[in-house]
Amino acid sequence: MPFQSFQFHPSIAASIVAAGYVTPTPIQQQSIPTVLAGRDVMGLAQTGTGKTAAFALPILQRLIDGPRGKVRALIVAPTRELAEQIHEAFGVLGKQTRLKSVTVYGGVNVNPQIQALKNGVEIVVACPGRLLDHLAQGTVDLSHLEVLVLDEADQMFDMGFLPDIKRILKQIPAKRQTLLFSATMPPDIKKLAQEILTNPVTVQVGNTAPPVTVSHALYPVEQHLKTCLLLELLQHTDTDSVLIFTRTKHRAKRLGEQLEKAGYKAASLQGNLSQNRRQAALDGFRDGTYQILVATDIAARGIDVSQISHVVNYDIPDTPEAYVHRIGRTGRAAKSGDAFTMVSSEDALMVRTIEKKLGAPLERRTVAGFDYSVVAPKKDAEFARPPREPRPQRKPADAKKSAGPSINPFKSEQSASKPAGRPQQTRPGAAGNAPKSIFNSSRRGK
Repeated sequence: MPFQSFQFHPSIAASIVAAGYVTPTPIQQQSIPTVLAGRDVMGLAQTGTGKTAAFALPILQRLIDGPRGKVRALIVAPTRELAEQIHEAFGVLGKQTRLKSVTVYGGVNVNPQIQALKNGVEIVVACPGRLLDHLAQGTVDLSHLEVLVLDEADQMFDMGFLPDIKRILKQIPAKRQTLLFSATMPPDIKKLAQEILTNPVTVQVGNTAPPVTVSHALYPVEQHLKTCLLLELLQHTDTDSVLIFTRTKHRAKRLGEQLEKAGYKAASLQGNLSQNRRQAALDGFRDGTYQILVATDIAARGIDVSQISHVVNYDIPDTPEAYVHRIGRTGRAAKSGDAFTMVSSEDALMVRTIEKKLGAPLERRTVAGFDYSVVAPKKDAEFARPPREPRPQRKPADAKKSAGPSINPFKSEQSASKPAGRPQQTRPGAAGNAPKSIFNSSRRGK
């Protein structure tokens, strides 16, 4: 089935050809006709299956002949990287349609977002936290919304965005087309789908098992020896491009630094980085500047790199579905790939669960010559945060002017205050009382 069979508008068809698209992927074949027909869709698909185009192309077709300057499509994504990738896809596929899109997420200056929304756009690609800020400030109008897409819904739930999603749903028209995509379908996401989708068509692609071109191996090792074993593996393994998963942001950062010190071209991808540094890490991993990328599950959503030769689970994932999703990053395009997972004694239950999911036991391996008998230090400080320097105590602003008696710190505030009869006045607009912009808040997920 070629793309021409969908009979897209000539402007969209021209962009499809210019982008080099020839044959639709399985999820595109199944989803596009259903979305074009206006039906709600629940899609089960991993990153790299082509799901962005599966919803972007029908949305462009729907919007091309309608009114301009009003937000008619909203795509909600869990991470800034994924939001940017979706935005770029709309830009490429809708280049000749003159439909405009904007990304809305935290960690960057809000003023360009406000200006773009004021100038008028038809498509908004947003992370939940910053979108709620715009809604609270009245800088985005969703009253004309026709299509809502929730992408990577399971990851949004894992990041604690479900309450935010429900708040967003209350502020958009009830009559709309809704598309929900998720790599896995835990009970909470299934419940959400039942609440927000109307008579949906379910499309499932590549979610039941990892690619057959991937070989799996477990490396039993105690926690304090993981980094040493990883360096040993990298030294004796022929690798092209390695994606390493850790459980926490801090661990990703520290492991990336240790690999750099060991002489590897490595970078980390985690939520504490600025958007520019995160994008630089992703771009460097794609173009080969970095051979190794260390990432958390959350930060890695949206990574679409086809040349990954090895996936290493430095920390075992929390669910078998997450394991399948992680190792699906390698072994693509009919190429072989390897998935190494380091496991300690406390991971035994999850190992059994993953093996049950895969329907086969995983091979256990050891590295010849590696000393597994090294005893853990009394306190494993490998990933301990460095001690903070004590802050010098500030002297009161009027310390130099003090001419009166010193105040006893053990007396009550009342006895140390001004004499009775002269109550302190608070000036309107004084420091500490001025209203703060909601865009300066520390809302999670911005």
